[in-house]
Amino acid sequence: MSKIRVTVWHENMHEKTDPRVLALYPNGIHGTIKGFLDENEDMEVRACTLDDPDQGLSDEILDNTDVLIWWGHMGHALVNDDRVQKVYDRVQDGMGLIALHSAHGSKIFAKLLGTRAWGITWRESDDRSLVWVVEPNHPIAAGLGRYIELEKEEMYGEPLQFPRPDEIVFISWFEGGEVMRSGLTYFRGNGRIFYFQPGHETYPSYNNPDVRKVITNAVRWANAGTKPQQPLNCPPPVAPIAPKNK
Repeated sequence: MSKIRVTVWHENMHEKTDPRVLALYPNGIHGTIKGFLDENEDMEVRACTLDDPDQGLSDEILDNTDVLIWWGHMGHALVNDDRVQKVYDRVQDGMGLIALHSAHGSKIFAKLLGTRAWGITWRESDDRSLVWVVEPNHPIAAGLGRYIELEKEEMYGEPLQFPRPDEIVFISWFEGGEVMRSGLTYFRGNGRIFYFQPGHETYPSYNNPDVRKVITNAVRWANAGTKPQQPLNCPPPVAPIAPKNK
């Protein structure tokens, strides 16, 4: 069985400026995600960052990626438009995309969804969060209980200026009373997209076993995108049949 080729892309900027982030994720957020995905025998995982050649998004890498995981925040504007176009084209052709946390503000997420997905309320104040499973039979929710409990997370709240999702898998509640549709799927071309809200850089959400399970499940789900069909070689049109004389 061929393995799912996963690329974890991360801007890798907070780790350089905020010691709290480095303390939580000594190998970077990308290294942490790669680490737990590496435990799956059906996955072949690489991690790339904005600092790498071609911003970690070279043609060679993207052409050999089945599922791309994207984490960005400070560096959205730094990603070159030609690299965004390449990712866009690959998703249209069947590559899966998993956008984590503040990746909702990335160029690629906006391009694929057709609008800037900025319209959220937010608060960074150590909110307790419950990520409720609202589609328990969805493959991304496999193996979870009724909710995921996060002791601390950045609050993202409604209303969202996101396009209407194709599916809502999770809704998050925060102790201030806010809620957010926090696990959303979209289908674009032949590709599958999953957005997942938890994952602020100063909180240990990616160390949570259930968050890891969601991302792992999402990789397998996103890999199921259909491959583009080759144009059909149609035979020449049949000559019209003359009507019989009555």
